Order: sequence, then C-alpha cells, then structure tokens
Amino acid sequence: MNRLAPYLFAASILGLCWLAMMGVHELGHVAAGLATGGTVEKVVLHPLAISRTDVSPNPSPLIVVWSGPLVGVLLPLLAWLAIPARLAWGKGITQFFAGFCLIANGSYIGLGSLAHIGDCGEMLRHGSPIWSLWLFGAITLPTGFWLWHRLGELGQLFQPNMVSLKGAIISLICLTVITSVMLCLT
Repeated sequence: MNRLAPYLFAASILGLCWLAMMGVHELGHVAAGLATGGTVEKVVLHPLAISRTDVSPNPSPLIVVWSGPLVGVLLPLLAWLAIPARLAWGKGITQFFAGFCLIANGSYIGLGSLAHIGDCGEMLRHGSPIWSLWLFGAITLPTGFWLWHRLGELGQLFQPNMVSLKGAIISLICLTVITSVMLCLT
C-alpha cells in the first residue's frame, strides 16, 4: 500500500491545486469588485465547472477582471516566498502550487485570448489590447515552468520516502471534504 501512497498523494494534490487556484483567482475578482464599489452578486466555485464571479454594478470592470489572474499568480508566489527554506517539503509543495497557478492563469489568459473566452473576452471588450493578454501569458507560463524546474525532478515531492500513507490519506480526505463542500454550496 505504501507504493500507492505517492500516486494517491499526487492525484489529491493536483485536485487541491486546481480547486485552490480557482479560489485564489476568484478572490482577486471579489476583492477588486468590492474595493471599486461594485456588488458581488455570485461566485461560482464548482469542482466540475470553470469558476466565475459576477459583479453588478461593476464600476471598474477592467480592474475587476484583471484582478483575478493577477491575484491568482501573486498570492501563491508570495505564499511560497514567505515559507522559510528550512521547511523544505512545505516550501516545495507551495512552490509546486505557485507554478501551477502561474501556468493555469497564464494559459487561460494568454491562450484564451485567441478565442475571447471568459475573462479574456471581458478584458478585450473593456479595452485591454490583445498583446497585454499575450504578454501576461508570456511572463507567467515560463515562470511557472521555471518554478517547477527548480524543484528538481518533480517526482521528488511524491517519492515514497517523502510521502507517507498517512499524508496521502490526509490529502485525499482534504480533497474529498473541499469537493463535497463546493458541491453542497452550488
């Protein structure tokens, strides 16, 4: 069973990274909406859907829409930088998460601009030049991969000597609880 622990842990961490990335991204939209005098009508956080925040009235739509991906990459980076190097495993997991957020948000904005999907359509409709979306992707995507590369062999975080069965089960329980709560709230 201990040979299964790294795989269980990796799958759970990927799921948790996806859900947390959506949460941090939407936090950016919510904070900007409230800070600019808007009213947050609805936040969609569902494990099987693309997250969304509806702000109406929205006096500063460009600030609100850009705050999602900006907070979505900056907050995880700041969390990673705040963890002391002596906590190597925790710093590694946080670095993995920061890289995940950079890659996810960078792909979403940089590549999503081509189809004008979601936030990208809003950014373009409200006056962001398409090159600014490409620039965001061109900065965040390689930075995310660089963070992952700095981890060394990515599998090091998920090797049997680094992941106990107890740790794998705890991560799976966390993923299950968070997913269940998200399903119940929608």
